[in-house]
Amino acid sequence: MEVGLSHFLVVSTALFSLGIYGVVTRKNAVMVLMGIELILNAANINFIAFSRYGNFGLNGQAIALFVIVLAAAEAAIALAIVLNIYKTYNHVNVDEIEDLKE
Repeated sequence: MEVGLSHFLVVSTALFSLGIYGVVTRKNAVMVLMGIELILNAANINFIAFSRYGNFGLNGQAIALFVIVLAAAEAAIALAIVLNIYKTYNHVNVDEIEDLKE
């Protein structure tokens, strides 16, 4: 049995679905960030798979590397925001923070 494009797409769809579920259903900001990371990893799998099976050269790998750098920057900034929220409110529940809307 050979691993084809459809196998990668199924794994990517599963990761993307779990990421969306994590973002929508979780109240904890750290869990929401983990869901976003799953969504970005699903996109990376798609970029690499289409690059491999679509004969696009190294464009998919370059975009995936850019997404990894973007995810690292997002994690650093988001965790700084989460630490600031915890210092101010003593919790990181996204639903209970109303002052940030103003």
